[in-house]
Amino acid sequence: MLTRNRRPRVAVAVAALCMLTAVTSCSDSGSKSSSSTSTKPTTAASTASGSGTQITIKNFKFTPAALTVAPGTKITVTNKDSTTHTLTATGKKAFDTGDIAAGKTVTFKAPSAKGNYPYICTIHQYMKGTLTVS
Repeated sequence: MLTRNRRPRVAVAVAALCMLTAVTSCSDSGSKSSSSTSTKPTTAASTASGSGTQITIKNFKFTPAALTVAPGTKITVTNKDSTTHTLTATGKKAFDTGDIAAGKTVTFKAPSAKGNYPYICTIHQYMKGTLTVS
């Protein structure tokens, strides 16, 4: 009788372990490095003039993660990942590229108001960066 009562518990434990294994095997190891990179955006800071600049999306991260530009600078965003991403300002909602399909490039203009503009990929919200307009 004791063995019979344990069977449902063992079955539940095995099912939970299988689900945990499936979920963790589907995660992207690149996402771990992107979250640690995105928490330190000032270390990857780059400065650009009003002539234009580039942000690349690769391995589920923005490069550079922190960018300083002049007001109205043309910014080109290239998605080198195999999935769709966005580059969307949070808070002030000053810019939003919309969906950027894998392998595609879009452009947008930096806001005319000076300030810090944090942004994310709305599909993969652990992807973060900061655009500074000065």
